[in-house]
Amino acid sequence: MRRSRIDIAFDILRVAMKGSNKTHIVYETNLNFELATKYLKMLEDKGLISHGNGIFKTTEKGKIFHDKSQEFKL
Repeated sequence: MRRSRIDIAFDILRVAMKGSNKTHIVYETNLNFELATKYLKMLEDKGLISHGNGIFKTTEKGKIFHDKSQEFKL
């Protein structure tokens, strides 16, 4: 079954809550590096995730998005 863009973003934000490097995010979300890079850039551009020193961390805005999208999951 294919995941939606929201589901993939949700998974990335969940993994990055405590701070994670790209390799950890790739393994935990079951994505390839190319797709993970695309989503990480998109999330960073939207202010949902921050990146520094090789670590990706969910921002406050990202935590709000994560919580709201969790409410809508069926």
